[in-house]
This record gives sequence, C-alpha cells and structure tokens, in this order.
Amino acid sequence: MSRIAIPQDIPAESKSVVDAISKQLKLTPNLFRVMAQSPSALNGWAGLQASLAKTLDVKTRDGIALAVSQINECQYCLSAHTYVASRFAGLSDDEIALNRRGLSESPRIAAAVAFARALMQTRGKIADSDLDAVRAAGYSDANIVEIIALSAQFMLTNFVNNVFETEIDFPVVDVETA
Repeated sequence: MSRIAIPQDIPAESKSVVDAISKQLKLTPNLFRVMAQSPSALNGWAGLQASLAKTLDVKTRDGIALAVSQINECQYCLSAHTYVASRFAGLSDDEIALNRRGLSESPRIAAAVAFARALMQTRGKIADSDLDAVRAAGYSDANIVEIIALSAQFMLTNFVNNVFETEIDFPVVDVETA
C-alpha cells in the first residue's frame, strides 16, 4: 500500500516536465505525480535526465536502469523500466532478465551494466578490476562518468519510490529474479 496519496494536481512549476513525460509515454506515471510536488527535485532530475539521454545508447541506458533498480529492489522502477525497455528500446525479455543481473548478450553492454551494478553494491567503492573491465570494453573515462551519473539518476527515482511505496501504474514486475 502506498505511503502517499498520489496527487492529481501538478504544481505550475512542474507542469512542463510532467506534460513532456506524459506525451512521450501516453500516460502520467505516478512517480512523476509524486516528484512534481517538489518542482526543484523534479526539474533537477529532468535536467540531468535530458543531458544523460544524449549519452551512450538507449539499450545501454535501459540496461543500467534495470541493473540499478534491481540492486535497489525498486519494484516500481523495475516495472516501469521493463515496460519502457521492451516497448521503446526493443529489448527482449531475455535481455531484460540479463540486465537485471548485471549481464547482457552484448559484451559491451554487459560491461556497463556490470559496472553500474558494482557501483551500487559498493556505494562507489569499486575494485580496480571493475574499472579495468569497463575500460577494456571500450568505455572512456567520460563514458564511465556518464554510467555513474545515469546510475545516480536511477537511484534517485528508486529511492523516491521505495520511500513512498508508490502505487505501480505499469505492468507489475516482481523484484525477485529467476
């Protein structure tokens, strides 16, 4: 049960961000109704998301979202990212399952999602071998900063949803993996 009543009224300062998300997804996710209550938080998140949407490729970004959300056991975000990854990025069910475990059918994406997973598990205190592996897969130091930033962006929404136990408005995905 949600720890917050899902607001129906969107503050004026949050409206442009919520409208853009609603147009893209053809629905207004409960997460953004909750985050919109703090225009500063929502607009800060949206600025980071807009900048990071120009980094890496969509399948890698979605893989990172799934790996981070799995580590943080965020059922809302796992449900939302599974929906988005399959519908908009064309990820297969098998690839989504792999990404959640920090793996991928693509060796390059596998390195990024494994790094994101390690980043979350160690709170950023990764081993040299983790850094070596992501570099060996062809990621530059700038790309590694982008993986870190994407992970932080997804962690923010994971925490909002975990704190408020936001009502899931996507097809529900279990936190447990097979």
